[in-house]
Amino acid sequence: MANIAFTSLGCDKNTVDTEKMLYLLLEASHIIVTEEALADVIIVNTCAFIHDAKEESIQSIIELGQYKQDQCKFLIVTGCLGERYQKEMFDLLPEVDAILGVHSYEKITTIIDRLFAGEKKIIEVDPEIEDRVCDRVITTAGHYEYLKIAEGCNHFCTYCIIPKIRGKYKSRPMEDILKEAKKLGQAGVRELLVIAQDSTSYGIDLYQELKLPKLLSELCEIEEFDWIRLLYCYPENITEELIQVVAKEKKICKYIDIPLQHTSNKILKQMGRRVSKERIFEIVARLRELVPEMIIRTTIIVGFPGETKEDFLELCQDVKELRIDKLGVFTYSKEENTSAYKMKAQVQEAEKQRRKETLMAIQERIVEQKANDWMGKELLVIVDGRLEEDGVYCARSYMDLPNIDGIVFFQTDKAHMTGEFVKVKISEAVGYDLYGKEIAYELTK
Repeated sequence: MANIAFTSLGCDKNTVDTEKMLYLLLEASHIIVTEEALADVIIVNTCAFIHDAKEESIQSIIELGQYKQDQCKFLIVTGCLGERYQKEMFDLLPEVDAILGVHSYEKITTIIDRLFAGEKKIIEVDPEIEDRVCDRVITTAGHYEYLKIAEGCNHFCTYCIIPKIRGKYKSRPMEDILKEAKKLGQAGVRELLVIAQDSTSYGIDLYQELKLPKLLSELCEIEEFDWIRLLYCYPENITEELIQVVAKEKKICKYIDIPLQHTSNKILKQMGRRVSKERIFEIVARLRELVPEMIIRTTIIVGFPGETKEDFLELCQDVKELRIDKLGVFTYSKEENTSAYKMKAQVQEAEKQRRKETLMAIQERIVEQKANDWMGKELLVIVDGRLEEDGVYCARSYMDLPNIDGIVFFQTDKAHMTGEFVKVKISEAVGYDLYGKEIAYELTK
């Protein structure tokens, strides 16, 4: 039995793995502590998707390694950084005692036992994961939680290292997913966020057909959930069946995350994307035709090798025409062992940054215009917390992904708990956030 501190970095898929490791550790009678100074073992679940993520992971390892001068005996690195740099890790970061790859998290308790038994510099990197663990320790606010339905990716976009880190696409059996989802609902989760590297490919490997529409319908049958939010939907697999399910099911938030990355057909082809500009416009038009209130989130990469000023201007014009509701813009990160790494016509960093700022300025105007449409209207929101010093509650509408999108701040004379639903009348918009007052309280059930 040991005191264990845990640091989880990176995406929400890492969060799910962390929560499953925490459950396994507690099941093995270890004690989870929140202060590293009290820990016998420190575990860092790392990210290595792009340069900034690698830097954050490495810096965290170095800082946490300092605790080995006191009580901490072992430092364990799990996740993408260890998987990607397993051969170099011990030389570059000698404070690390063990490495677990992305498919090895179920061995976390065994690794700790081996370290305490005297084994040195352990590496456990498995080729693939079964991911049959359905129990977790919830680390989010408790009223919302992520549900990972698949692992890996088969797209091999030229800029992305994820398929080489996490392997081929592998859907989880539907019965396992539903079992885990029911446990989350029973634990008090009211908003379920469906995630994978590519959610829309769910089932293609396991059932030889796209099964996301069926899975979503089954999840909607779980009584405890009020909202189900759909993330990481690759556009080429957004079928009419999926759109119809999203439109029909009341529990599914009219919000969809579609990673587009670009709109120029030339750049899309060079990125290895399997969709065209024309199809992107068709999907967005169909979603809004069937569900006028649909909120569409996407990410765009600027400064990809070979992106000319003309390509960028085309992208800017398309963003203006598409009027995407939620847009994240990233500069291209040159990652070794990807096809784009050695591409010619690399864009200078200063130019990448300029393009990012230009595109974000365009998006800010779109957001401002869309926010004005909500003035004087009512929104159902879920309470995330309260700012005591300001006397206001923080909440989100169906339009807002936790920790990513905007916040709805509202005033009220009533007391509310996190996870409660409140109806708010909007009176002001500042940037990406909305402000208002409670007009009624109601459950969605």
